[in-house]
Amino acid sequence: MTDPILPQDITGLILAGGRGSRMGGVDKGLQNFNGMPLALHTLMRLAPQVAEVMVNANRNLSAYESLGVSVWPDASADFAGPLSGFLVGLEHCETPYLLTVPCDSPRFPLDLAERLGDALAANNADIAMAAAPETNAQGEVQVRTQPVFCLLRRELLESLVRFTHSGGRKIDAWTAQHHTVVVPFDAPSDDRLAFCNVNTLQELQALENAAP
Repeated sequence: MTDPILPQDITGLILAGGRGSRMGGVDKGLQNFNGMPLALHTLMRLAPQVAEVMVNANRNLSAYESLGVSVWPDASADFAGPLSGFLVGLEHCETPYLLTVPCDSPRFPLDLAERLGDALAANNADIAMAAAPETNAQGEVQVRTQPVFCLLRRELLESLVRFTHSGGRKIDAWTAQHHTVVVPFDAPSDDRLAFCNVNTLQELQALENAAP
């Protein structure tokens, strides 16, 4: 039987390195949600689930450092996207596993690390990726992967370096190279807005006004 993955085995990484282009270029992680910056909401939900938390950010570094965590910018200005954050996180991760979460989904599950860890261990996988129900344009509910919510083995660093250096940028294209288990968060007790991310100020306000 595979040993369970415990909180002390995991480093958390908050992805806050985006340009916030759909929000007018503002630093998304520093926008207020219910009176606190989105990044602080994320930190408060993530910290109890892991041994330590890091932030990947490319501007306003001192503001993120004021949250009491290590802050690491992308290694290259030429490479944009979440995989650059994954890369920075794996480079600085000192635990066997890295858990990535974006800064703009302030209701993600409080048992995210536990459920991803259980699935990764049970399947002896390299990556555990969350999935959640989403309503498409036709009004149909489908369970879709949430690729920025990933639990990764630290040993994947070399693979990701090769992938990004060869020009790869898509998370799904990289995770497809490894044994990945998809973990659905679609139980009746799961928050239907747990993985809702905010890309505009209107979406931010709508999520604030949504029922808990």
